[in-house]
Amino acid sequence: MFLVGAFSVIPSAAIAQQQEKRIALVIGNGAYAKAPLATAANDGGLIAQTLQAAGFDVTGARDLDGDTLRGAFRDFMKKAETSGPDTVAVVYLAGYGLQFSGENYFIPVDSTIAHDTDIPTEGLRIGDYLRQLTALPLKLSIVVLDIAREQPFIEDGSIASGLALVEPNPRMLIAFNAAPGTVAPEEPGPYGAYAQAVAEMIRTGGLPLPELFNRVRLRVNQNTKGAQVPWDTQKVDDAQFTFFDRAADAPAAASPDQAAAVRDKPIRDLGASDAYLAALDRDTLQGYEDFIAAYPQDPMAKRVRAIIAARREAITWRRSYRADTPDAYWSYLRRYPRGPHAADARRRLAILSAALEPPQTFTMLDYDVPPPPSDEIVYVDRPVLMFSDPDFDFAPPPPPPVFFLPPPPPDFVVLEPPPSPIGLFYLPSPLFVPIPPYVSAPAYVRPPPNNIIFANIHNTTVINNVINRPPPAANPAAPLINPAGPGVRTGPARTPVARDQVSPPAVHTGPALPAAVMRKATLIQEGKAPVPPSASINPAAKAGSLGRSTDRPPGPRRTSPAAGGTQAQPAVTAPTGRPPATAAQPGKPASGPDSTGRRFPKTNALPVPGTRGTPPAPGASTPRPGVTVPERGPASDVRRSPITGPRGGASGPATPQSGAARQRSRGPQAEPPIRRPTSRSRTAPTVVAPPRATPPRAAPRSAPPRPHAAPPPRVASPPRPAPHGAPPMRRMAAPPRPAPPRPAPHAAPPPRMAPPPRAAPPPRFVAPPRPAPAAPAPPPRGGRGAKKCPPHVAKC
Repeated sequence: MFLVGAFSVIPSAAIAQQQEKRIALVIGNGAYAKAPLATAANDGGLIAQTLQAAGFDVTGARDLDGDTLRGAFRDFMKKAETSGPDTVAVVYLAGYGLQFSGENYFIPVDSTIAHDTDIPTEGLRIGDYLRQLTALPLKLSIVVLDIAREQPFIEDGSIASGLALVEPNPRMLIAFNAAPGTVAPEEPGPYGAYAQAVAEMIRTGGLPLPELFNRVRLRVNQNTKGAQVPWDTQKVDDAQFTFFDRAADAPAAASPDQAAAVRDKPIRDLGASDAYLAALDRDTLQGYEDFIAAYPQDPMAKRVRAIIAARREAITWRRSYRADTPDAYWSYLRRYPRGPHAADARRRLAILSAALEPPQTFTMLDYDVPPPPSDEIVYVDRPVLMFSDPDFDFAPPPPPPVFFLPPPPPDFVVLEPPPSPIGLFYLPSPLFVPIPPYVSAPAYVRPPPNNIIFANIHNTTVINNVINRPPPAANPAAPLINPAGPGVRTGPARTPVARDQVSPPAVHTGPALPAAVMRKATLIQEGKAPVPPSASINPAAKAGSLGRSTDRPPGPRRTSPAAGGTQAQPAVTAPTGRPPATAAQPGKPASGPDSTGRRFPKTNALPVPGTRGTPPAPGASTPRPGVTVPERGPASDVRRSPITGPRGGASGPATPQSGAARQRSRGPQAEPPIRRPTSRSRTAPTVVAPPRATPPRAAPRSAPPRPHAAPPPRVASPPRPAPHGAPPMRRMAAPPRPAPPRPAPHAAPPPRMAPPPRAAPPPRFVAPPRPAPAAPAPPPRGGRGAKKCPPHVAKC
């Protein structure tokens, strides 16, 4: 009877444990108009997929505007309220976050923040939702904020960088991707270091929450070479929770006893490298100060001092904000007169109708941290605090030993970019990496409604043929209401699949859209709401244009309050790899469009006289409206005539150059011959180009002058009156320009136009000094191909 009773109790306990319900909300905002984020949406997709594998019922979306984002949070809070007391709720946010007057805000993609006072109205105050989660009878709440980034909205330095330090409520863990007051470096993608580390540690299995996020901090600090130090705070010590269980036959961690000894030893009893890792693992102000006391001259000491400076200032501001009295804010200003929160302190003092500067006497707030030493101020008195700032010149941190932080699985080191999302608002679905067979979700977890991933985390056949099957070609900016599924009709916005293509997957394995997002997508699909501008923004393409190397994490874009956020990047090349369009070639205006389609103004550092769009050369007249003047040099981008080839008559007079030079100059200038007004008088041959056009001749036109070694005989030919370069004579050759004095600056033309060897041409070239007739008659020759050489000239 005893055995029967004992065994009868076990199923009931197991049944009670199986009632744990897991829900999650994942948002990835990356399509910001002012400065897109390359990894936010992909990070959201990676975290959502990992949570689905752990048994979470995930709703998620990307690139939400303010109203839709607030609606998504309302839907999730209602869902958590009706889920019961055995529910574990996870919220993951990726995008831009701002702090203002002690509160943290998540910024929608349609935000138009321009001043610090716009933050409360444009952003979502995260503290409101934290308080709602605490008020619900949930088993556990986990809030992960991957939003501490260098903000591009406010450029006057009136707000502190990063996120404000917060204190957790009971049964809650809060995690930041970067320590309070600091920001993560810009990442090119496809995934952020923090999101990938969180996914890796969740998949490890068997890790309690505090240890899981300690390992996340170590991994991110390792992968970013110290540029990023994640932070977390929690009150979940009594909550026994793991995302995955690890089987008893799983490979044991390398030297767990040795790792425990390092964590438990005093900092001063460890070597310098182990002491740094132990301080980073503990992530307390006291632990970092112990390292400085033990190793003040170590290369890591400078980096640790910056971590201490940021943490001390964040704690000081948090204590002042919690007190919310004039004495508290004066106390902060006494310690940090130009600190990151000095503007916040003065805002609160103005609201409290108190003096904006500390008076001579007031009651100093009793902080639980000592005042900052003088060498810390340099780290916090900056518009942006990033540990990869090149001004700091920190030494890279040492790699963690294997016993302290095991290496990641080989198949989870470099992750492939996810396929394009299946439609508007949907998170990307990364290629799922199978979870090791000795790792599985706890048996008491209730399977989620969409359990394709949850039920097949080890099944490579389903993973390859269903989960990782690429979706049919679709426009990620088009609304897709109903992904293909059993008994669900595909929305009309989805592109049909050709017969020879792979059929679409039977079900949509990614997270479902929140109800508010679904309603917005439905309105867009029905034409009752416009497509949001964020749909036309490609964050990945924007980041790809930066071309930054991953060998060294980039520093902050803004080094002074006056520096712009992310817009002014003159040294960045276009995504196509071509030089900026403003770098015009000599003699050409930089008026071509750039990679974005914009047309730059016609500007040249040093204009070349006589070129198109620039002042004319000395001695050259401005062409009359309606008269086309050909380009002068081979560098000019002039169209070839469809009738006249390179050998055919160029539109302007030839240059007294060698045959090869004349051939080069005629090639790109071979526009349709300009039909200038002329008459049969002696003045006409001086300006008419037909004598030069000899289409029937196969030999180059430069052949006749080659026997004449001296330039004068060659110039004597009617088609070559120019003494120097083609440009001056082309300007002079236009019939509407009488310009008798034009050849005066060039002394060579008169003697060259009347050389002794040839008697016939000189009288014809007396015309340039004489004014042209007012109303010249059209040329007598019919077509361009029927031109003949002038009299007494065998070849031309």
